[in-house]
Amino acid sequence: MKEEVKLIPMTPELYHAYCQTYENDPDLYLDKTKCEPYVYSRELADRFIRHQNQPDRLWFAIRYGDETVGEVILKRIEPRKSATLGICMKNPRCKDRGFGTAAERLAIDYVFRELDIPVLYADTILTNTRSQHVLEKVGFRFLREEGDFRYYCIQREPAEEAPGDP
Repeated sequence: MKEEVKLIPMTPELYHAYCQTYENDPDLYLDKTKCEPYVYSRELADRFIRHQNQPDRLWFAIRYGDETVGEVILKRIEPRKSATLGICMKNPRCKDRGFGTAAERLAIDYVFRELDIPVLYADTILTNTRSQHVLEKVGFRFLREEGDFRYYCIQREPAEEAPGDP
């Protein structure tokens, strides 16, 4: 990739632009017949924006060049303990191009280094094998399958002790 994938804080303006080109993914539905075309609504987008504004959440736009190609949400943040990763790409053009993999690696690094959180969880609906593959590729390990979901976890490697440290 000549451009670099980066995570930046999601703003209402970025989210509205993102939603205007968003497309529902049938893989996110257990019953694919229930997947209907996404129709942008300013009101629904504003409601989602308000929902993300919680003390235990951080929300990022996945940027590739000048385009928002997806979003990353860190939720259920428990300082110095754990958090849960959520990721969504905006449409089929943004999938299978490495954007999600790069974004997940950036999110993991941010959680471990900047937030000093040692454990990051993630879950996927059973039918989302693309997400499961990416989670495993970036180092998450499968924990369990329960109901309609598969659960994953990645832990920060313990800091290496410097030579001569007790």
